[in-house]
Amino acid sequence: MSDPLLSKRITPNAEGLIRCIRRKGTPARVHFIELSLDAEIQQAIFARYDLISDLDGQDPFIDCKCQLRLQRFLGYDYVRCMLKGMAWPLHRETVHDTAALRRETGRSYLDQHKGPITNRDEFESYPWPDPSKADTRMLEWYEANLPEDMCVIVCGVGPLAEYLSALMGYETLCYALRDQRDLVKAVSDRLIQIFSGLLRRVLTFKRVRIVWPTDDMGFRTGTLISPDDLREFVLPGHKRLCQMTHDDGRLYLLHSDGKLDAIMPDLIDKVRIDGKHSFEDTIERVTDAKKKYGDKIALLGGIDVDFLCRADESQIRRRVRETLDACLPGGGFCLGTGNTVANYIPLDNYLVMLDEGRRYVSP
Repeated sequence: MSDPLLSKRITPNAEGLIRCIRRKGTPARVHFIELSLDAEIQQAIFARYDLISDLDGQDPFIDCKCQLRLQRFLGYDYVRCMLKGMAWPLHRETVHDTAALRRETGRSYLDQHKGPITNRDEFESYPWPDPSKADTRMLEWYEANLPEDMCVIVCGVGPLAEYLSALMGYETLCYALRDQRDLVKAVSDRLIQIFSGLLRRVLTFKRVRIVWPTDDMGFRTGTLISPDDLREFVLPGHKRLCQMTHDDGRLYLLHSDGKLDAIMPDLIDKVRIDGKHSFEDTIERVTDAKKKYGDKIALLGGIDVDFLCRADESQIRRRVRETLDACLPGGGFCLGTGNTVANYIPLDNYLVMLDEGRRYVSP
């Protein structure tokens, strides 16, 4: 197989990306989007293409410069940024990583039985992070140095359902929804307060054009807590964050795993998200979602991760073309994996997906 990233280069076009997500017509080319690339995937790309060997490892902004080179090389129109300095002490467990590009420190998982907040005393004593102390130095560097043809996507603002479960523990949360709803409400309100404060700081940076919270609310057959409980404790927070984002002229996307059919009307008509990310073939193909919701929101990513792990080059190229044929007309679609570029996805398979997107010509 010839090197898939040396066949055709792409010049970033942030305005084109924004127009595509806003569904302002079929874009002139395919735009790519990913929630994240695992560090092991990034390091493999850096090494294969010698992208950063000339950079000073002691540079305080080495991470920003590495991300800028990586994203431009891969053909993305943006850099992704998560603010640091927001510590959330949680109960975690670590297991050995079995991926080919394995993580030497192992994979970390949350304790789903019991989190650090199970009663009112623990709620009061929890060391809640202060959004005014979040580290914005990366955003400041991008504000001054990011090329004009790119923009910033900020992630990590608004994992309301995820942190509600992480802080209490999923099992504890389920019991609390019956026995301690006042505690669930208190945790929810505090999360909304914190992320609203964090978003206010993010929106002071004009290069930030997209806010993209990650907030898994479902699993294969339904939502993790009832739709009514999501409407009471989670969706009002997203509605507030989305309104703040829209009032400042930015886009608000949502990443959420799982089957969300029961709350999709709420997300579209009440929260008013601009785009939905995370698609899994066993739940709903992105091509099917395009038929149902494509006239209202953008559908993002969609090349199933399990498929990318198992398929060969010809299968990947065919799947990409078929997905673009169905989803690209009129805009409202960006090509990417159905979830993230995890370190267990074969690197060449990911690069083939990008290459076929680069080559694609609308019929």
